[in-house]
Amino acid sequence: SKATVSVLYCRKENFRTKMGFLDADILYPSLKDQKNAHKRKRLVQGPKSSFLDVRCNSCKQVTVVFSHASTVVVCGSCSNVLAQPAGGKARLTAGSSFRTKQE
Repeated sequence: SKATVSVLYCRKENFRTKMGFLDADILYPSLKDQKNAHKRKRLVQGPKSSFLDVRCNSCKQVTVVFSHASTVVVCGSCSNVLAQPAGGKARLTAGSSFRTKQE
C-alpha cells in the first residue's frame, strides 16, 4: 500500500515537472513576465511605445521622438539624423542621449 502511494506521488511529481504549467503563479505573475507579454495580454493593458526626449550630439537641442517612428527623424537646427526606422522600434543614432517622457 505504501509502495503504491509513493509510486503515485512520484508520478505526480514527474507529471508536474514535465508539463510545467504548475511552475508559474497565474494570479501574481512576475514583473518580468508582464513586460514581455503582449499589450493586450497583460493584467493592466497598455502600449509598449512612448515618446522620447532625444538630445542631439552636436548642438545639444532636445527633440521629441516617438519610440516606434516609421520615418527618419532629423534635428531641427543642425539637420543631423536622430532616429531611423528599424522594423518595430526606431533606432537612435549612436552617442545621442534620451529619456522617456512622463505623462
